[in-house]
Amino acid sequence: MIRRDFIKSSGALVLGASLGGLHLADQPLNKKSLKYGMIKVDGSVEDKFALVKSLGFDGVELDSPSDLDLAEVIRARDKVGIQIPGLVNSLHWSSPLSDPDPGVRKKCADSMISAFDACKKLGGTTVLLVPGVVKKEVSYKDAWMRSTKEIEKLIPKAESTGIGIAIENVWNNFLISPVEAVNFLDQFQSKSIGWYMDIGNIVRYGWPEHWIEALGDRIMKVDIKEYSRAKQSNEGIWKGFDVKLGDGDCDWNAVNKALKSIGYSGWGSAEVPGGDATRLKEISDRMDTIYAL
Repeated sequence: MIRRDFIKSSGALVLGASLGGLHLADQPLNKKSLKYGMIKVDGSVEDKFALVKSLGFDGVELDSPSDLDLAEVIRARDKVGIQIPGLVNSLHWSSPLSDPDPGVRKKCADSMISAFDACKKLGGTTVLLVPGVVKKEVSYKDAWMRSTKEIEKLIPKAESTGIGIAIENVWNNFLISPVEAVNFLDQFQSKSIGWYMDIGNIVRYGWPEHWIEALGDRIMKVDIKEYSRAKQSNEGIWKGFDVKLGDGDCDWNAVNKALKSIGYSGWGSAEVPGGDATRLKEISDRMDTIYAL
């Protein structure tokens, strides 16, 4: 299938590690990354890359644009032997493609163009994008039309660089069902646009495995995040995220089965509160447990 080209190139590598006799390479989630901002330790980019690699992570995702020097990141990547599986657009909330101001939309679009080039240099395969934000001043219809128009302009650059536009499901009041997500992606008729499946973000109002089944091989990468419906109910919706991986309401066994059924094989990226080496090691270990279910 078309989008499986991205999946194969972004992570179907054999891991030497195993858990309880089960090789992680046999599982749909078999490569571990985290967001660079989760690394809460002092030191250079190389120091941080070396730390997370020693803790069992295979890759690190970076924001784009960011204050990091691209040449320094490449040197650190090569010296440590870690991968940069993709980048995360850092302007899609402050300057969304759904904004009524063309200048604001252009700011986000221009940042995506730069991110494609940077991602290619770093050896990544996707740039994560929140496609738009619906709010009182921005209707659902307008968000769809504006973001569609802007993404159409981006696709030629994505195709020429070989970098995928990975749309993420977030709490943006937009694309809030898997059917809408499928329709949104398929309208572009391009292998360069797919889905960045955030597991935890779905649990507030649905079941991740249902989304995985519906999206199928449109899924390019997966974010690893947890959510507790009990905390949501008792403490507020944002408190639902205040739970360790594996201790919430994400049915990781069902998630793994759904991912396997669609042929997914590759990256899962932690997107949870980070910390020092002890905290990051805990995250890595908990991801191993989730992966092996």
